[in-house]
Amino acid sequence: MKTSDFFFELPQDLIAQYPAEKRGESRLMILDQKSKICAHEKIFNLPDILSGENFQSTSGEKPLLVFNDTKVRKARIEGISQTGKYAEFLLIDKKDENNKVWKALVKKARNKKNGQYFTILDKNKNEVNKAVVLGHEGEYLLMEFEKTINDERLDKYGHIPLPLYIKRKDVPADEKRYQTIYAKETGSAAAPTAGLHFTDEIFNRLKERGMEIVFITLHVGLGTFLPVRSEHIEDHVMHEETFFIDGQTAEKIEKAKSTGRRIVAVGTTSARSLESAWSNGKIATGRNKTSIFIYPGFKFNVIDALFTNFHTPESSLLMLVCAFAGKDFIMESYAQAIRERYRFFSYGDAMLIHS
Repeated sequence: MKTSDFFFELPQDLIAQYPAEKRGESRLMILDQKSKICAHEKIFNLPDILSGENFQSTSGEKPLLVFNDTKVRKARIEGISQTGKYAEFLLIDKKDENNKVWKALVKKARNKKNGQYFTILDKNKNEVNKAVVLGHEGEYLLMEFEKTINDERLDKYGHIPLPLYIKRKDVPADEKRYQTIYAKETGSAAAPTAGLHFTDEIFNRLKERGMEIVFITLHVGLGTFLPVRSEHIEDHVMHEETFFIDGQTAEKIEKAKSTGRRIVAVGTTSARSLESAWSNGKIATGRNKTSIFIYPGFKFNVIDALFTNFHTPESSLLMLVCAFAGKDFIMESYAQAIRERYRFFSYGDAMLIHS
């Protein structure tokens, strides 16, 4: 299957540069896999939608919703080279126990030489750290910092790592809006964007209507959002991410599956974690790693419905959604979303897919 089969033209003005004025006010496209019917709703009405017959078990039980409670690290930092050139680094993963060596993404990484030094700046352009290039790891740099890089320091001088398709600098409001209200475990280089729509009020109404809510943790890597570059998707090597599921959550998911209760994955990260953890009727507990690549032809074992944003062309996320709902149906739905002027990507609108 060709990567180009998952390309679509998107008008630039439909790429959301800012979130909706208030959480929960975005639009929602509902896709019924069986009837191939596409309906248009609002996120605010999600509790009423999920409590309907389409999401109930044969015995009338309401669904179980699985959320990813990862927290976005303020991992974008600014620096100046020895020659005075400005650079931005996105810290992806720590590589040593002392939190001094990090894998980082930077523009023109291959032009950065081993031994090259950078002065790291805070938001007022004051020096706060120094870093040296140790080497290259694929398209990333390995950098060693003079002072330990931890979340406390990044909270002081780091920036929220907005995606590249958001063509502006981060502003103070992004510190809240590019973070879910239930974010708990710091470690992501990008937000699990489906969760950005949820408010305390929506959560309360979900619970009032009989929905059960559980949390897993998958720390989102940048590879999630990058386009698949191989000509054929079968040749693509998926990046690795770490996820965690505790025993109590696993028991609730296993019970739901055994009783026919429907499971709604909130976000592709939740879907990938659940499908990675499933084996012979059980959910693996504890901390695990996954490089699962879900594309058309994949057999889903856990999730019955998927709540997700609209994804970038030729991305593994779009391929996952096509695997779940059918490529033709998804591509037709995306075309309709463009005609209806839905807002796309991280700060955009959402879709709910069910069978």
